[in-house]
Amino acid sequence: MKKPALKYCGIQSLQDLQLAADSHADYLGFIFAESKRRVFPQDVKKWLSQGCVEKQVAGVFVNESIETILRIADDLNLNVIQLHGDEEPADANALRMLTDCKIWKALHHHENTTQEIARFKDDVDGFVIDSSVNGARGGTGVAFSWGCVPEYQQAAIGKRCFIAGGVNPDTITDLMKYHPAGIDLASGIEKNGQKDQNLMRLLEERMNRYVSISE
Repeated sequence: MKKPALKYCGIQSLQDLQLAADSHADYLGFIFAESKRRVFPQDVKKWLSQGCVEKQVAGVFVNESIETILRIADDLNLNVIQLHGDEEPADANALRMLTDCKIWKALHHHENTTQEIARFKDDVDGFVIDSSVNGARGGTGVAFSWGCVPEYQQAAIGKRCFIAGGVNPDTITDLMKYHPAGIDLASGIEKNGQKDQNLMRLLEERMNRYVSISE
């Protein structure tokens, strides 16, 4: 199978950034919303200025104003804007019209997720499908039933579709059986609340066992 796109999210420090920048991740994510992994744009700008980050950079926003999102995206030269709140397709479309960033919509796994994908599909560039746990937006470290992954990818065909929630070195091989197009994780590569180089390497090694080198 083709290598899934890999996103390490919830980067909280310069040290986290340096470790993730040296990994095989394709995307690095910063959370600009209420969360235990929340960071502030001025700090992220300083961290990014201290080294060469040859990765795509994503900003995660929850029910933020379009004006604020655009200002942060421009100031940090974001590549991706990830909407992780109650945003509507019209909000995503407005951002697409006003920025060169890719727009991703995070959706929770539930009985109507495929319908939600269809509702947003014309207005976004990608999706992140995450677990729904006690009203939390994400970052719970809890997996949903990955048997639904092929259904979600079929619904999102033509768009990038990341799977999040409960992904870590111990579970990655189970997820890979469903051939995800993208993988998004935060807590699964953390130790004591910080990104851990050994966990990143272990996850990538196990993920790559399923990847065809020719592709």
